[in-house]
Amino acid sequence: VQLQAFGGGLVQLGGSLRLACAASVRTLSNYAVSWFRQAPGKEREFVAATWRRGSTTNYRSSVQGRFTISRDNAKNTVYLQMNNLKPEDTAIYYCATSADRFILSTIRDGNKYDYWGQGTLVTVSS
Repeated sequence: VQLQAFGGGLVQLGGSLRLACAASVRTLSNYAVSWFRQAPGKEREFVAATWRRGSTTNYRSSVQGRFTISRDNAKNTVYLQMNNLKPEDTAIYYCATSADRFILSTIRDGNKYDYWGQGTLVTVSS
């Protein structure tokens, strides 16, 4: 399985970006896909997740209401729409996937994921 994340860039405070994660899998609906991020000097943190068929999603509290994760299983792609961006959203964003069955307490744990994309940089200027 290979993941490719793209769509990052430089945006001003309050702006929007849409990240995409393209997966080289036969059936994306068999995989949970999540976004994580890592800011300079900080640990990696969970951002958003979509369960295997995409009907259930989960977000970290600081992005709830601003970010939306979605998936197009026909295109094997997961998206992260980011609105009202803030400087604290500046980070490298990674998508990750696993065929495991997650529960709420595990889907936020990056160590549970088998495959990672290369990351895409998001910079929010004030």
